[in-house]
Amino acid sequence: MHLQPKYLPYQATDFFGDGRSERQPVPGTVARGQLRVDELFYTGTENGVEANRFPFPITRADLERGRERYNVYCTPCHDYTGSGRGMIVQRGFPQPPSYHISRLRDVPVGHFFQVMTNGFGDMYSYAARIEPADRWRIAAYIRVLQLSQNATLQDVPENERAKLAQQSAATAAQGEQKAQ
Repeated sequence: MHLQPKYLPYQATDFFGDGRSERQPVPGTVARGQLRVDELFYTGTENGVEANRFPFPITRADLERGRERYNVYCTPCHDYTGSGRGMIVQRGFPQPPSYHISRLRDVPVGHFFQVMTNGFGDMYSYAARIEPADRWRIAAYIRVLQLSQNATLQDVPENERAKLAQQSAATAAQGEQKAQ
């Protein structure tokens, strides 16, 4: 049992005509768990163009998971608000662009997925660190950050606008009292 008759990978042999001990995979073979037929889900594109939709419905749980993953992987450079002034930038690394500039507010959501997957500029790929579904969740959370910094009153549901008006009036009244 100590010395078994076997061939190691890439060991030469005269058993096969090509002199190899291993056989070549059948053309078109896909490793288990590596079939990537959903172009949108795995590349962020549709027909080769960056997609402007998500491959699955985004729920509150997805946004919470996206926030959690964003806080782990993205905040060192992009900070918690997406301004691009994270801790490593404060320590001298190059500053990434803010998510709140118009160029990045207008890009399709597939752009963020592709940047996380392939890297861009000084940012390296996170494909080996973050699963595709979590990359989509982070992209959704980035959209939430963008909305949080650029929201208008029309983005607030009608029933919540009255509460905002009351809070705004109360804040203004406090400001006047302090000024006197």
